[in-house]
Amino acid sequence: QVQLVESGGGLVQPGGSLRLSCVASGSILRVFDMGWYRQAPGKQRELVARIASDSNTNYANFVEGRFTISRDNAKNTVYLQMNSLKPEDTAVYYCNAYILMGNSDYVKTLDAWGQGTLVTVSS
Repeated sequence: QVQLVESGGGLVQPGGSLRLSCVASGSILRVFDMGWYRQAPGKQRELVARIASDSNTNYANFVEGRFTISRDNAKNTVYLQMNSLKPEDTAVYYCNAYILMGNSDYVKTLDAWGQGTLVTVSS
């Protein structure tokens, strides 16, 4: 079994910063791509940023240089540093990871999701 647990969400004023973290744990053999998505009320879930195992990154256009995704492969952890936050960044942020999992009896791939962490940007 594999779990992704996010942390770091909360209430922040416009222009402020937050750092989200997501730790993957369980029967993990290897973690491939990791990413952050978000879903605002009444809207579809959308990509924020992704990072490959070799640290190549891609960002949604709306990030506009304000966010930075990074990872610590030794800790199976992905981070999202968010600066210059805007009210329109308010959403539940979800961690995603493509994982090779298993043990001596089985091996399989898994597209895993965390439970989400709420980010609210408001004065």
